[in-house]
Amino acid sequence: MEYKDYYKSLGVSKRASADDIRKAFRKLAREYHPDVSGNKPGAEDKFKEINEAYEVIGDPDKRQKYDSLGSNWQQGAGFRPPPGWQGRGAGRSHPDFDLGGTGFSDFFEQFFSGERGHSPFGGGRQRQARGNDVQADLMVTLEEVASGSFRSITVKDRGGSGAPQPFKVKIPKGVADGQKLRLAGKGEMGHGASTAGDLFLIVRYARHPDFKVKNGNLLFDLPLAPWDAVLGGQLQVPTLHGHVQIRIPAGSQNGQKLRLKGKGLPSSDGREGDLHVQLKVDIPKSISSEEKELWEKLRQRSSFQAGQDR
Repeated sequence: MEYKDYYKSLGVSKRASADDIRKAFRKLAREYHPDVSGNKPGAEDKFKEINEAYEVIGDPDKRQKYDSLGSNWQQGAGFRPPPGWQGRGAGRSHPDFDLGGTGFSDFFEQFFSGERGHSPFGGGRQRQARGNDVQADLMVTLEEVASGSFRSITVKDRGGSGAPQPFKVKIPKGVADGQKLRLAGKGEMGHGASTAGDLFLIVRYARHPDFKVKNGNLLFDLPLAPWDAVLGGQLQVPTLHGHVQIRIPAGSQNGQKLRLKGKGLPSSDGREGDLHVQLKVDIPKSISSEEKELWEKLRQRSSFQAGQDR
């Protein structure tokens, strides 16, 4: 199994702050996101790589487990966790199955995902002979959630023989984060004439460089210049189906939210979530001498007093 250096994937040091990790992810995700990169070679694989890295070191608990692997590991395909490592999935250095196309590496599946090869069936000769169920995570982009898609998956039983078996998985429009997709008979082969187990793919939303997800709605932070907040105007914001123009009301406040109905994520019952745009008034850190003069004139002539509307 190959060790994954998640800090290297995001181009940050092991001492990087949570904010530095978030910024690095957003920068790379924008560069390699499928809707932006076009036909850039390797972009899709790179997007999955940085998503996996952020899934681990962008989460405080997972990052602590990852860091606990220590510095005395062997990199490359011969990686083994240090003795006594108690991370999730520890002690299972040889997964029973190779899965391809899920968006996650074997390293992630081994240490930071649900266990594989677990069967909920037990007791009785017939049930014991049934093949074990297999479980793995499936990385799904928000664009796939919005429109639905098909994914090519391969499964190979390490205990068996032959080449990996390919098949198509339908990702339904509106699939929920954490939802299990059941593929009957795609798990471990049964013994003798017994049936094969099932493959359960647990949907995990890929992190998006622009949007956060909450209860089927999308959240987007819109940077706003001070003059646009005061005067209002028209600005463009991204959605999962392209950019749209929205009206910024005059006198908009920092943190104010604007709702775009039906621009969020769909649900399995056909309802459409909303896109909530939160205004983030961005103050310039440096200005030219001419700009400073104009700001000084405004300060002298304006009747506005901070806190007067409280």
